[in-house]
Parts: sequence; structure tokens; C-alpha cells
Amino acid sequence: MTSFEDCTIRVRYADTDQMGVVYYSNYLVYFEVGRTEFCRRRGIAYAEIERQSESYLIVAEARCRYRRPLRYDQEVVVRTFLQEFRKRTMTFAYQLIDPDTGTLFAEGETVHVVTDRQGRPKSFPEEYRRKLLGPEGETTKEESSEVRMD
Repeated sequence: MTSFEDCTIRVRYADTDQMGVVYYSNYLVYFEVGRTEFCRRRGIAYAEIERQSESYLIVAEARCRYRRPLRYDQEVVVRTFLQEFRKRTMTFAYQLIDPDTGTLFAEGETVHVVTDRQGRPKSFPEEYRRKLLGPEGETTKEESSEVRMD
């Protein structure tokens, strides 16, 4: 996983529990923000895919490994990778990282199945596949970055 997109978010008060720590399910919301930005930066908007090709990316599986607590008003980088791409499924991987120290707060994956409006699996539209993967069939932004797990 070397090709990724980063976006930065700030933890809202509404995202936290009584102790000021991000409620566990909100990590998946942060993953969604990262995934949406990943696609948008490659020229794909979810609404466009749904409207023009009647293709929907259904979440079939979601995993999150919590490493460190995120707290109210904390800034965090959502790093998103396209880990696997198949004809009818794709897997995104995520890391939530402190932008200053590189400390890893959480990491996870979501597996998506491409369906039609009735929920039947279908192939991902070729025009969007090319945008998502780039001209060589791979994602387009290669960078290395140190992520600290301590």
C-alpha cells in the first residue's frame, strides 16, 4: 500500500463521549470521509456514479483497530488507500494519524460490493475504474510516510 490520499479533519464535540474521547462508531465515519475524498481527488463523485451509471458501492464489511484514543478538537489525518480492486468488489484501507507526530490512532478496512439499484452485484463501470486506478491500472499518488505505532 504505497498510493494514498490524505485529508485532514478536526474532531467535533458531537463526535465524542462524555469523557471527550471519540465514540467508537465515529471512526467509521472518518473512514467514509477519507474514502469520499480519495474518489473525489481521482475525479469520481459518488453521486455521479449513482446518477450516471446506476452503480452503488455497498459496504459489505468494515473493520477498525483502535490504537490510541482521539479527543475533542484534535486534528487527525485520514490516510486512505485502495487496497484491492476487483471487477465487482473493492477494498479500501485507512489510517488515522496525528499530523505532527505520525502516531497511529486507528487503522481499518472497508470492503464494498458494486450493485445496481435493486442491490444485485454488477461490474464497476469501466470509465470510473480508469479514473480510480489511473492510466496504468494503478493508483496515481506514490509517497512514503512514517507512521508511528508507539
